[in-house]
Amino acid sequence: MKCPYCGSLNDKVVDSRASKEGTAIRRRRECLDCKQRFTTYEYIEGAALTVVKANGRREPFDRQKLFNGINIACNKRPVSREEIDQMVEEIEAELYDLDSKEVSSKKIGELVMKRLKILDEVAYVRFASVYRKFKDKTEFMEELKQLLK
Repeated sequence: MKCPYCGSLNDKVVDSRASKEGTAIRRRRECLDCKQRFTTYEYIEGAALTVVKANGRREPFDRQKLFNGINIACNKRPVSREEIDQMVEEIEAELYDLDSKEVSSKKIGELVMKRLKILDEVAYVRFASVYRKFKDKTEFMEELKQLLK
């Protein structure tokens, strides 16, 4: 495993345990070169899920991309890493439970917004402003008015 601090490939596992309701293995690692510790998760790879973008392009589902989008929306908000991880887990599980192995990016965005609206309204508005591509401040204000109702 590549150390996120120094890039070394020399590490050792110092702790390993079941995590995420038994769907993952959490491993605590220590870099043998810089001595920094970091956490990795090991997941069972499910059947491939394809995301259909708005322009019709298809790409493999990427849980890290989902995490990054939510994490950016929650930047400097009182939302913990664990809450974001839990949200990603829930959304991913819901996507894999669908009958289809293809899912639209719109569906993923709607699932994220539904959960962010409950978790943190500021993060919700941040995500919605990028996801919905507001064309002007009027559209943005309409979204805020709906949120305030």
